[in-house]
Amino acid sequence: MKENKMGTMPIVKLLITMSLPIIISMAVLAFYNIVDTYFISMVSQRGITALGYAFPVQNIMIAMATGTGVGINALASKALGEKNKPKASKIAMQGVLIALCASALFFLIGLFGSEPFMRLMVKNLNETEDVRNEIIKLGADYLKIVCCVSAGIFIEISFERILQSTGKTIFTMFSQGIGAVTNIILDYIFVLGKFGCPRMGIKGAAIATVIGQFVAAILAIIFNLTKNSEYKLKFSDIKPNKHYIGEILYIGLPSVLMVAIGSLMNFLLNKVILNAYGADPITIFAYYFKLQSFIFMPLFGLNNGMVPILGYNYGARNKERLYSTIKTAMCFAFVIMMLGLAAFQFFPKQILSIFSVTPSMMEIGVKAFRIISLAFIFAGICIVCISVCQALGKSMYAFWISFGRQLIALIPAAYILSAIFHDMNAVWWAFPIAEFVSLLMSLYFIRRVLKKLDWSPVEKTA
Repeated sequence: MKENKMGTMPIVKLLITMSLPIIISMAVLAFYNIVDTYFISMVSQRGITALGYAFPVQNIMIAMATGTGVGINALASKALGEKNKPKASKIAMQGVLIALCASALFFLIGLFGSEPFMRLMVKNLNETEDVRNEIIKLGADYLKIVCCVSAGIFIEISFERILQSTGKTIFTMFSQGIGAVTNIILDYIFVLGKFGCPRMGIKGAAIATVIGQFVAAILAIIFNLTKNSEYKLKFSDIKPNKHYIGEILYIGLPSVLMVAIGSLMNFLLNKVILNAYGADPITIFAYYFKLQSFIFMPLFGLNNGMVPILGYNYGARNKERLYSTIKTAMCFAFVIMMLGLAAFQFFPKQILSIFSVTPSMMEIGVKAFRIISLAFIFAGICIVCISVCQALGKSMYAFWISFGRQLIALIPAAYILSAIFHDMNAVWWAFPIAEFVSLLMSLYFIRRVLKKLDWSPVEKTA
């Protein structure tokens, strides 16, 4: 039987081969984030503020999809490394079942929770009642659509992770890329009202988003059925299996919790701290999150390429290849983050000029970008460490790293800095402080993970 490339190809070449298609597709997604924000900013700056407030809910939704995907990827690739294809196929379909259940949950959240959530977010915003009401309406319109029609993103990510677990990342590049391009085209039409379509603003952006997700989901399913011969995906395997569901959730739930912590951080930072300074800092913070995706999306692509390599080689008990993969990924991650740091330090004004920002927002944004981006110095290594913990079945370590960074370090630091200096620029320093704390925790936990790995041979399954 021909050996999978994850067990034989040179590590640097393998990591590039596995990651580059995902990095390209995620770069397209990052470009979509910028274009989406650009179109909305042309219609309404308050639309960007609304997106900033809506981000925590949307982020948790995506986290549940990607967390399930992490569980599928890590467990299925490990099963393939152990030469157990039937087990890998069952794991994959149980992951799809979890994703479908999660999308039903978000349908209810979008239907009944969108407007109450937005009212909660703007309750203490230092703006006029008219501005607050405008932000509530825009945010509720956006959330209701992306949550109620979330099945596309859940199905897309699940089937893309199944492809990634066998190294077929080129197909995920096509599914994500075509979905994002569809999204960008529809954004132009729906948001700005082109080709006879009414100008829908932020609501049009939400509609374009869910259509693009369904396009990507359909392509991912087709690629799995026609190109992924290492799986025998059967509809009968979607019948609930408590053991496999439990394993997927054990690996993936900490990933969901990590992003949930990020959403809670975003919620607290906006509502408790930045609201006191008015809508402009909220808008700048939203711009930052969109723009940083150009740096972090390639890094996440690198990690997504790394996870199945680690799972496969741990399943095959190949210690040398596993360690080499981690070291190589850390080197690549550091280079990516240094390029991002240079961009945000030397060209913040040019970057912000992409959008229709006011002079006062430009002044806030330039200072914010230069301070927050100092966190990039530590972030690359931290993110690789988190993914290693997840890939090797120690997802709770990854959870504690994220918990420590965002709730133990970042929010208290932001609150204290704001209370002492009474200046929004002081708040931004909480980000590099928290990332340094995260680095210390990451190095400690990854050392524990690698030290306790079981390298005893496994029995081959016929």
